[in-house]
Amino acid sequence: MQIRQMIKIDPELCNGCGLCAQACHEGAIVIQDGKARLIRDDYCDGLGNCLPACPTGAITFEMREAAPFDAEAVKAHMARSAAQPDCAQGGGCPGSRQSDLRAGAPAAENGAFSAAPTQLNNFPVQLQLVAPNASFFKGADLLVAADCAAYTMGDFHRRFMRGRVTLIGCPKLDEADYAMKLAEILRENDIRSLTVVRMEVPCCGGLARAAEKAYLTSGKDIPFQTLTLTVKGDVQEA
Repeated sequence: MQIRQMIKIDPELCNGCGLCAQACHEGAIVIQDGKARLIRDDYCDGLGNCLPACPTGAITFEMREAAPFDAEAVKAHMARSAAQPDCAQGGGCPGSRQSDLRAGAPAAENGAFSAAPTQLNNFPVQLQLVAPNASFFKGADLLVAADCAAYTMGDFHRRFMRGRVTLIGCPKLDEADYAMKLAEILRENDIRSLTVVRMEVPCCGGLARAAEKAYLTSGKDIPFQTLTLTVKGDVQEA
């Protein structure tokens, strides 16, 4: 054992997004029970590639007693992980976990599916692509939804998009400051209401936090609500 620089993960700040685990070249970090965790001291080189990847500031450095970094152990660990990755086995980041939701779904009669009209009122819909001064924001009821949300609920268009301007994003995959962009949209337009629809996975919490920050910094006093969907398309009770 030796005193050396190590990473420290604050579980209270961690949102389980998994970006730190992706940034760690040694596989020293995994997502367990929705939180990042350092699995072995000797897998961590103490250089902190994971620090800038963390969107919530949950990872810091500390000097403490720890086993020395073991490059050979890391090599063997990475070889095992490549052969059987966590996410492929239903572990890893909750936002990437594989789930087959087809069981029990009603079959379409004669292979035909009933067509429903789209309720999309604007384009583009991707939050990074939309212009803050777009004309469709005038007097709009704004919906900010997670990329995955519409795929979990069959009547998402009717339930949430109808009568609203829709913006979508994924805080885990998009490299953007959602809060700044949304605050600009709210400030520059007479938005009438703001509805956020996120998924139940922890990493999707970044979308709700960005919207809340934007709402507060914009100074607007409008109806604001956040709804959470389960992966089966149900609205989760608050």
